[in-house]
Amino acid sequence: MLSVIIPASNEEGWIARCLSAVLASDPVPGGAEVIVVANGCRDGTVAAARAVPVPAGWTVTVLDLTEGSKPGALNAGDGVAKGVLRAYLDADCVLTPAVLAQLVQALDRDGPVYAGATPVIPRAHSALTRAYARFWQRLPFNRTVAPGYGLYAVNAAGRARWGAFPRLISDDTFVRLQFTPAERVQVPARYDWPMVEGWAALTRTRRRQDAGVRELEALYPGILSREGKARLGLRGLLALALRDPAGFAVYAAVSLAVRAKRGGSGFTRGR
Repeated sequence: MLSVIIPASNEEGWIARCLSAVLASDPVPGGAEVIVVANGCRDGTVAAARAVPVPAGWTVTVLDLTEGSKPGALNAGDGVAKGVLRAYLDADCVLTPAVLAQLVQALDRDGPVYAGATPVIPRAHSALTRAYARFWQRLPFNRTVAPGYGLYAVNAAGRARWGAFPRLISDDTFVRLQFTPAERVQVPARYDWPMVEGWAALTRTRRRQDAGVRELEALYPGILSREGKARLGLRGLLALALRDPAGFAVYAAVSLAVRAKRGGSGFTRGR
């Protein structure tokens, strides 16, 4: 069985759409359950999740934790999960119907496997975000197999690669780098992963993401060598800049602003 664990912190405006999409999935081989782990919520996330109709054949559990902690929420979800396969999904992502069934098929092997679907960034309202997202999606990281932002899944042998989720900024990168590039697979089914809107949100989120990478390298020296992404280099960067000058300008401006003021270990959504 597949257990889908959805940590949710103040996601009243997103959780119903996310959960409804999961429950509208194509039949999942072996069956599936969903565990929503509300953590530190000061809004109606819990009520919104419990109000979503649950079709026959599905089980939905909603936990309500006082502490706002994504690693804590992931560990709580793991603690009650019954499935040998695990998928970890952000509460603002929306799956297409084929995602879960394809992930289960990809995970059906003896050795450790890390699987992801194909992310799509919906059109943002902000012109700045649209330009940033356009350029960001062309960078080497986003050309790797199963980049894993917003959604990743592992089989039992893969889940044995780590114990409890450590208290880190970047849980998704930590998990992905428990696997070599050869152990990662990506299925063609798509899911929406919304990006943050506007200058302030972009710089805040990028600052936190960079801090998460530095934290991983400090705590687990050498872990970033498992990335498996191609080097961009100056020539590659210039080629991308010529292809999309506006996107490059926004991306570069955000990068410079982040370098001018480091920090930001607090929770910030990918959107």
